[in-house]
Amino acid sequence: MNQFAEVVTILKKVIVSGTVSAAVLGLFLFMIEELTNQKVYTLLLNVDFIPIFENISLPIIVEWIFHIIISWGIALVFHLWLIKKPDSTKSSQWVVVFVLTALASLSYIPLTLLAIKETPSLDNVEAIFFWIVGHILYATVLKTSTKLGD
Repeated sequence: MNQFAEVVTILKKVIVSGTVSAAVLGLFLFMIEELTNQKVYTLLLNVDFIPIFENISLPIIVEWIFHIIISWGIALVFHLWLIKKPDSTKSSQWVVVFVLTALASLSYIPLTLLAIKETPSLDNVEAIFFWIVGHILYATVLKTSTKLGD
């Protein structure tokens, strides 16, 4: 396979696995927010702390696009690691995907501190629990969906 075709294949895998994972995380946190009134979905999509967006009410589709782009970045790092380590074991792949996702889930702290809209507090154990469960779900979907772009 030529280099261009390899890049296209990788990008397709990144877009598919990143989009599916982002959608599952977003839908999970949406359901949690609807059921519990914990603002975890709001926190996930919130960009009001970015100066150019602080006085603008963005359409939900734009907030989703930001969420998906970040997910594509995580998926890209994971896929590049898989390429660099083609003989990696399944367990090492799980470790890497969970480390990447754990790093992403730490965004709870700055997102909470920077948010202008109402979001869960740093000491909201229930919201943190749902945030972590959602990101574990994200990691699981990302790892299991890596073959979808084939």
